[in-house]
Amino acid sequence: MGRTVAAWAVHLYTALGVPLGTWAVYAAFAGDFRTAWLLLAVTVFIDATDGALARLVRVREVIPWVDGGMLDNIVDYFCWVVVPAIVLERAGLLPLWAMPAPLLASGYGFAQVQAKTADNYFVGFPSYWSLIGFYLYVLDAPLWFSTALLLFLSVMVFVPIRYPYPTKLKAFRTVTLAFSAVYGVCMLVLIFNLPDPPKWVAWVSLSFALYYGLLTIWLWWRRRADGSQSA
Repeated sequence: MGRTVAAWAVHLYTALGVPLGTWAVYAAFAGDFRTAWLLLAVTVFIDATDGALARLVRVREVIPWVDGGMLDNIVDYFCWVVVPAIVLERAGLLPLWAMPAPLLASGYGFAQVQAKTADNYFVGFPSYWSLIGFYLYVLDAPLWFSTALLLFLSVMVFVPIRYPYPTKLKAFRTVTLAFSAVYGVCMLVLIFNLPDPPKWVAWVSLSFALYYGLLTIWLWWRRRADGSQSA
């Protein structure tokens, strides 16, 4: 009985992203972007931790008739794609005519059978719209830049480059985790200092994005060079 309750609690924990994301939408329409980004930050935390909790209590064994992966995808599409697109449009960082680009591109991305490979790679640009949108907001990006970037990344969803899952990557694991730790601290500083976070902290944290991009390119080049399908 205890394992069943724990398993259902994990599913509920995952599903909480939807009401939190909905409240973020209401906050954005009210012009309260600090609350909107804080709520989105909570959904990111839930997404980063629910998988470990599911494995800990063996949700798939206890409640085999509920597809936790499907639930996770529904919540992820809403919280990582739909909500940030609305927040960005309300914040004046994405024109209404460009909103369908990430929505449609990520819809395709989530629907792919091989959206995520067995060796923990994303195929095509992952739906990191919450994180990208947060940076555009914090750095006061001009409309033309944010629009061009989001349209470009929407196209990259369809390009079958494999993007590593940072915390599960075997190659350069120590370096990747170190960058991730610095990134996590910087993000906490930025979030808790909204609406006027120190921009230099945002620039420091972008070192992780640069590292991640270069690592993705290097792994792609190495696979092409030696024919390997794992890293």
